[in-house]
Amino acid sequence: MRIGVLTSGGDCPGLNAVIRSVVHRAVVDHGDEVIGFHDGWKGLLECDYRKLDLDAVGGILARGGTILGSSRVQPAHLRGGVEQARGHVADLGLDAIIPIGGEGTLKAANLLSEAGLPIVGVPKTIDNDIASTDVTFGFDTAVGVATEALDRLKTTAESHQRVLIVEVMGRHTGWIALHSGMAAGAHAIVVPERPFDIDELTELVGKRFSAGKKFAIVVVAEGAKPRPGGSMEFEQGTKDIYGHERFAGVATRLSIELEQRLGKEARPVILGHVQRGGTPTAYDRVLATRFGWHAVEAAHRGEFGMMTALRGTDIAMVPLSEAVETLKTVPAERYAEAECVL
Repeated sequence: MRIGVLTSGGDCPGLNAVIRSVVHRAVVDHGDEVIGFHDGWKGLLECDYRKLDLDAVGGILARGGTILGSSRVQPAHLRGGVEQARGHVADLGLDAIIPIGGEGTLKAANLLSEAGLPIVGVPKTIDNDIASTDVTFGFDTAVGVATEALDRLKTTAESHQRVLIVEVMGRHTGWIALHSGMAAGAHAIVVPERPFDIDELTELVGKRFSAGKKFAIVVVAEGAKPRPGGSMEFEQGTKDIYGHERFAGVATRLSIELEQRLGKEARPVILGHVQRGGTPTAYDRVLATRFGWHAVEAAHRGEFGMMTALRGTDIAMVPLSEAVETLKTVPAERYAEAECVL
């Protein structure tokens, strides 16, 4: 077979582990040829690629980012480029394409699959919001980075008797906030799935100081918003050319509100892209490697229009159409568990 692989959307720890796994399984075990498209779907549309052999993927297992590069393509541009992509696939003699990406990438993969292209998807996102898989690689690394940061911030918050509002990634879901907040023993966790009431949050944080505590740590997902009709003004962000919301800076706004209401120093800490960079954890390397292995096997079985997924401890293949139906959000019972340990 001749297999094309690409990485699209935001970078994520473990992408290189998938690429390496695809090449090793395809080249060593099946005698396939693998090419890698540069900068995601853009590389496919522009036929910009390079050969991926064992030398090309040597030493990349523990490396963050992606050796192929990544980019975002406007939905309209991709829809208009279906025939162009089909032509490049035919010209290159590709038998399968393995795109590695999150929600947007998988929607594009499903679009091209429905147009007849031989697609086997691999899910990645640090947000862990792909509903058809129990976990996505990159999530464990991001939670670890956020947890370490929270552990470090506790000492400086206590030294200066401050409230620190730590903003982590999570556009529509609060999985990173939930897990890192629980792991680090944060005093409040704010997630997009549950719009917050600023009065209730102020009361919760204030109780710590009333009890004689000298500091507080609040973890907030970047996509969190106040409850409609509440007493906190909050400007909604605009959208970028890819349809993604530009956030207005919830941690900064919360720090201002809590400082005014509590009479305590409050500071925002925005972890940002540090959560997406750097060396993937052992767990993410293993999961990414398994995803790559099973993607190649699915291609050889002709199981196109499918995506690798972790179900329990097994890797299963699920339809791309199912994977993009909805996001996996934090359920009420999981948030209730966190409330018990705050």
